[in-house]
Amino acid sequence: MKIQSIPRSGRQEAVVFVKGRYGNVVREFVPPSNPRTADQQSHRRNILAVSRRWRTLSLEQRAAWRVLAANKYFVNDEGQRVRLNCYKLLVSLNTRRADLDLPQFDSPPAEPVFSKNPVEDLAITYPGGEFTLKLRVQGTPAQYILVQGARPVRSCVRCVQHFPLLGLLPLQIEGWSDITELYVARFGTLKTRHGGLDSHLPAH
Repeated sequence: MKIQSIPRSGRQEAVVFVKGRYGNVVREFVPPSNPRTADQQSHRRNILAVSRRWRTLSLEQRAAWRVLAANKYFVNDEGQRVRLNCYKLLVSLNTRRADLDLPQFDSPPAEPVFSKNPVEDLAITYPGGEFTLKLRVQGTPAQYILVQGARPVRSCVRCVQHFPLLGLLPLQIEGWSDITELYVARFGTLKTRHGGLDSHLPAH
């Protein structure tokens, strides 16, 4: 149901407020399923391990995280701007790195500086009945590049807003990075119809 109200998000008692394409939407809260997939269980173990890491830090390291968190804020369910806790900031950053099998931060990292999107081209081919998906980026990446992608949609869909993380950009071979395995691991193999792809891949 579409509503007219002050901007709000998140769950409040038996309803959930969501910002949709055409405005604020409220829907009934449905308890999420708990499939206990391998990725889900691995993520939970990473959260536990990273949470324990805080106790191993020195006083100087904890002080540095407090300085970094001093200017970090988030908006809570009531629409209030709340400063981020230094412990939660460490857990948030390091859990994401653990999910990607990257080393952990004991001291806070420098603020990242993002350049424009380095992707030059996206190639989708189906040679010999095998689906392939490749990206070409500018030059040789000097840092980690995260790849996000949306699940396949029908050609009638004109707007996609959810781009889950697929993983780290693979090494280039002759200028191209093959992300087929990343995409298939997340969404499965694309089906075909009449000799062509049955779905369309939203670019991001």
